[in-house]
Amino acid sequence: MTYSSIRRLSFYIILLVLSGCGNKKTTLTTGEFKLSVPGGQIWYKISGTGKAIPVVLIHGGPGYSSFYLKPFEELGNERQVIRYDQLGGGKSDKVTDTALFTIDHFVNELDLLRTHLGLDKWNVLGHSWGTVIALEYYRAHPDRVTSLTFGSLCFDVPGWSRSTRKLLTTLPDSLQDAVKIAESTGIYDDPAYLAAMNQFYSLYLFRNPVQADLDSMDATYNPEIYTYMWGPSEFTITGTLKDYNPIPFLPEIQVPTLFTVGEFDEINPTIVKELADKVQGSTYFMFTGSSHMTPWDARDENIKVVRDFLNSIDNK
Repeated sequence: MTYSSIRRLSFYIILLVLSGCGNKKTTLTTGEFKLSVPGGQIWYKISGTGKAIPVVLIHGGPGYSSFYLKPFEELGNERQVIRYDQLGGGKSDKVTDTALFTIDHFVNELDLLRTHLGLDKWNVLGHSWGTVIALEYYRAHPDRVTSLTFGSLCFDVPGWSRSTRKLLTTLPDSLQDAVKIAESTGIYDDPAYLAAMNQFYSLYLFRNPVQADLDSMDATYNPEIYTYMWGPSEFTITGTLKDYNPIPFLPEIQVPTLFTVGEFDEINPTIVKELADKVQGSTYFMFTGSSHMTPWDARDENIKVVRDFLNSIDNK
């Protein structure tokens, strides 16, 4: 072998080594596990045997759980799926320390999970409140994110409030009055108010729930987190998130991004489309006939849209 041939071979070897940096292939052990994070332990589950870059699912709330995201585990044929419950709700430890109820805590918690799993990068899918965590995780760790999926986003807090207020006007006057009374008195366990919320939820939160998973979500709900961060009302945000505004950051997103929303979502599809347009090259999809919980209301179509999006990234 000539000296020039040796040099060329050495050059190609270096290129191969460098190209592999940051793309370590890791096969995760499937099953359910616990991980210690500041304040307690979080529950997580690994599904699937696919070899493409894994996806992590970030549920809504705050204070709820990931039961309703179970349909996305069908993505496991192409890539492993990581579903977890944020500290305080679901199968994770229940906590009441408000010092833990911050965006920074939940972002750090998510990255501790990534580090624990030994992943260099992953696809990040957030739904509802989970879109806040997903977006802030990307802001903090852009080098660790392959793609972003924002499902029924809630990071436009004023837009959310306008949307839900408008939807509230579609209820009978008596139910609208019940909501006004509850918000003025602070009494949210009145039967009239609960009836109004049940009617609202059946139209705009979930139209086709999986009853067993809905029951599990209700049983493991932590209202202290929701009230502290969002507030006691679905329609008037008074918690720590009331002044949250990441909208100016959206044009800085540099990874493939998918926005999805339901036709009858709590967040108006027009608002979601306007926000999607701020992210260069993003993809937008509205699920016809669906309300907020698109993994239930548009189960098969939601899985297909996310699968096609993630597969398109793998093929680039």
